Amino acid sequence: PKSENAWVFAKPNAIQAIGVMSFAFICNHNSFLIYGSLEEPSLKNWSRVTHVSVSLAAVISVVFASCGYMTFTGYTEGDIFENYCRDDNLATFGRFCYGITVILTFPLECFVTREVIANVFFHGNLSTVCHIAVTVVIIAVATGVSLMYDCLGIVLELNGVLSATPLVFIIPTACYLRLSKERWNHSDNLVSCVILALGVLVMTVGFAMTVLHPQECSHGKEMFYCFPGNVSFHNSTLPP
Repeated sequence: PKSENAWVFAKPNAIQAIGVMSFAFICNHNSFLIYGSLEEPSLKNWSRVTHVSVSLAAVISVVFASCGYMTFTGYTEGDIFENYCRDDNLATFGRFCYGITVILTFPLECFVTREVIANVFFHGNLSTVCHIAVTVVIIAVATGVSLMYDCLGIVLELNGVLSATPLVFIIPTACYLRLSKERWNHSDNLVSCVILALGVLVMTVGFAMTVLHPQECSHGKEMFYCFPGNVSFHNSTLPP
């Protein structure tokens, strides 16, 4: 069914979306590992890889987001798969593909975390036993936390404003300003200051908005429009 004000742009929770989008594109923690994996590690090759991959990711994200919202408008859930009914075979196949993607992506994140732990606590050297133990602990902690909550929307929002925003906007610009030898009113320094201020604003306001107005979640229940025979389907209204 149609929902009111479905195409109003930039509602108050738009700032939370900035954090989510930042989280979708964050890859700083993998940069050194990926750069080292290039057959010919050079700035030219690195620039080509990053521009092609980020541009492709942007196009795919925009297409999926637009199609998902145009389909469900005001009823769009934080996890778009929750909007599809259980008897939708294509959606089930999509869930399967998403699960495979997570399984294949998780090792990359695990490698980075293990590398940091090895450098901080073991001076960069891990024995076979420690290697296995650290890996098991990382996976166990991540799996345990993920099993405690079933709503993807608020997880993406918190990750975005507390992790992605500092890594994308705050830390790089702060490091640049600290190391820059140009005058304080140099154009590069002024741009960095603006980005830094916006990053702090997004992180602060986004965290407050996420805590006060978290993304709604169906907790695995099918949406009401999956039952055409239900009377509420014909007399449905958006919640206030």
